[in-house]
Amino acid sequence: MTFARKVALLGSLLCFLGPGPASAQDAKDRSIEQYLCKDVVRESGVDRDVAVAFLHGYLLGKSGSSKFNLDVLHKQSNDFIERCLDNPAERAMDAMSKVKN
Repeated sequence: MTFARKVALLGSLLCFLGPGPASAQDAKDRSIEQYLCKDVVRESGVDRDVAVAFLHGYLLGKSGSSKFNLDVLHKQSNDFIERCLDNPAERAMDAMSKVKN
């Protein structure tokens, strides 16, 4: 599956998956700030791809833009993984923000 298809799949899933019941949601509430680089790089395959795509989408949405370049996203994804391997205790969102600048 190509990176673009994974991003599209993630977007589709996020649109169709609403929050679960309140009690289940309370037990699963997380903050993006709590995830460290080591949490992302410990994942493998599709799980890691989804985590990286989520970070891209989160920061894209936060920027207020809806435009992106797939080649740039691919390079940023590789740079993000390399940065996380070198800095496992860094917050994943901070690492992604740095490779996007």
